[in-house]
Amino acid sequence: MGKYIPNAFNLIVVIYVALGSTSCSYGLAILGSTVGQPSFYKSLGLAMQGEPGYSRTASLIGAFNGVGAAGACIGAIVNSWSADALSRKLTIQIGAVILSLGAALCAASVNVGMFIFARFFAGVGIGMLVTCIPMYQAEVSTPESRGFMVSMHGIMFAVGYGLSSWIGYGVYFISAGGSDSTFPWRFPLAFQAAPALLMLIGSPWLPYSPRWLMSKDRFEEAESVLKRLHDRKGESNHETAIKEFYQMRKQLEQDRAVKASISTFEVFRTAANRKRALIVAAMWVLRVVTRPGRMWFNMFTGVLIIANYAVLLFTQLGLTGSTPLLLLAIWITLSFPGNVITALFVDKWGRRKFMLVGATGIEVSLILECVLQALYTDSTNTTGQKASIFPIFLFICFWSSCFDATQYLYMSEIFPTAIRGQGTAVGMANQFAAQIIILVAGPIALNNIGWKFFLVMACPTALYIPIIYFFFPETQNRSLEDINAEFGDKVAVHYYGATAEEQDEYAQAVGIEEQGGMLSAKAALTEGVHYVEKA
Repeated sequence: MGKYIPNAFNLIVVIYVALGSTSCSYGLAILGSTVGQPSFYKSLGLAMQGEPGYSRTASLIGAFNGVGAAGACIGAIVNSWSADALSRKLTIQIGAVILSLGAALCAASVNVGMFIFARFFAGVGIGMLVTCIPMYQAEVSTPESRGFMVSMHGIMFAVGYGLSSWIGYGVYFISAGGSDSTFPWRFPLAFQAAPALLMLIGSPWLPYSPRWLMSKDRFEEAESVLKRLHDRKGESNHETAIKEFYQMRKQLEQDRAVKASISTFEVFRTAANRKRALIVAAMWVLRVVTRPGRMWFNMFTGVLIIANYAVLLFTQLGLTGSTPLLLLAIWITLSFPGNVITALFVDKWGRRKFMLVGATGIEVSLILECVLQALYTDSTNTTGQKASIFPIFLFICFWSSCFDATQYLYMSEIFPTAIRGQGTAVGMANQFAAQIIILVAGPIALNNIGWKFFLVMACPTALYIPIIYFFFPETQNRSLEDINAEFGDKVAVHYYGATAEEQDEYAQAVGIEEQGGMLSAKAALTEGVHYVEKA
């Protein structure tokens, strides 16, 4: 079916499981439009911006986001055990149930305490899903299409962000029309469960990760699943899938020969694993400023601040009524085409180039926003205030096209299969820990220091650029087993850049498989049984 899609089944699997990603991003961003609903403040007894007592409200808004991130951090840590012990698939199912229950509790909240608990509970489900889904997608993808396939997580994340903002914008007019209904804030919070429940209903149909099956010595089932996922047009006997299966099994045997069991803290035991852990921890700093949920560097770019508090930012710039919600909806919608760009080109151009270009563009955007807000916030220059909106939109163009999907893709690739659950959990736990700091401090900082808060985000982003250049290896087109070599680990047999000797080894493995199939067919016919080749 083309370079990016080995077959329709593989594509459907990665898109369908990413319905959980949509619920996660929706839940992470929905508070951004909720704080723009007047009935939300009235229902929970909170002062609105500009009213006496708003400083308490600002602190509570930070707490609402902070407890959600704390729950997500716990969910990510749970994933380090459940993804290996229970399977990637079951972990995703459990996360969907927890998230859905949390969404229902959020919508039913009658006071601040209940809302805080509900946000925490929903956050646990988000942490489990957002950690496990890209890992699952990476393990069911081919080396050549993995960037495209895992980018479906980013694209569906963008869908969730878009839904949260446009639904929030639409229901605002109920309150604007004079209604005292709580529907404008309760329904959007409840809708978070819809994509997760849809995914949960069809999840029994999803295959187990072939690498997880192999780790449990279920080799025949793993081979069958891999052949179905990686079936390619023009291959009569799944030659490429057999090569992949052979490499996976050889790598598993080698890893087990070196170490019979994996310790609880295996991710920190070797120099190579510690380097991986530091990379994923560093990645999340950049994300904190734009949206909830990237590692430390990703977190401190400001994406979470803008996504969650853009309504407050636009209000500070003199915009009123539905305009701040409309601008937030447009801003978030722009992340969808950006993620599509990543999906189409990250396998061609590589992960490092995307991240370097993205970090540079984000840094320029933050500096511009800092300067313009310093000049025009609280001024009477409406032209300057409108100009201050441009860097915020420039920011999302670089973020969505270079970082949004790429960060999850890179994190899901760099850990060996045996500790991928631990590794992704470390990365996401760091992301959510960074979120707690940024999201709790965000509304307070915007209220007290204003434009200077953008300096806090610009400094770590500038540091991130050389860190990517010098310490982040390229993973483009390599199998998950091949990537071990980039961190100094031994690879049993290479898929990417295989030597002539390794090519002969693969050819022999494919030949044995073909011969085994013919022998099985001959034996079945001898016994008078109709033979059907395994798919």
